[in-house]
Amino acid sequence: MSDDTFRSVEIERTSVGRYVARNARGGELSMGTGEDATFTPVELLLAALGGCTAVDVDHVTSRRAEPTRFAVTVSGDKIRDPEAGNRMENLTVTFAVTFPDDADGDRAREVLPRSLRQSHDRLCTVSRTVELGTPVSIVDANDPGPADPR
Repeated sequence: MSDDTFRSVEIERTSVGRYVARNARGGELSMGTGEDATFTPVELLLAALGGCTAVDVDHVTSRRAEPTRFAVTVSGDKIRDPEAGNRMENLTVTFAVTFPDDADGDRAREVLPRSLRQSHDRLCTVSRTVELGTPVSIVDANDPGPADPR
């Protein structure tokens, strides 16, 4: 992959059950096991789903009018399945967006349904990845792996 498509974050353990994720731009985000106020990895997944679509929708609608309310709720059920493995089901991203009662607000309201569909159907990398079921590789950096057969 080229440098313009590659994405990564680094996660460092800070104490038992506490971690900090860092991006290449220097941003930091604390996470943990849910025993305190920090976000759990599942909550971060939910936030990523909602945040990705929020960015798409906000970009389109706010060019027409500044929202008077822009709230997103993301929910789902955490399934503990000993046979198929833990996962989330019934993921729902709910938007509560309102605009001023004027011509600009009317234009923003008009494009809202289309922007929600476009984000879901093709723009939001996070929800597209989840829905398409992209495989995840887990690699032990200390394991040299199998010898090269050449």
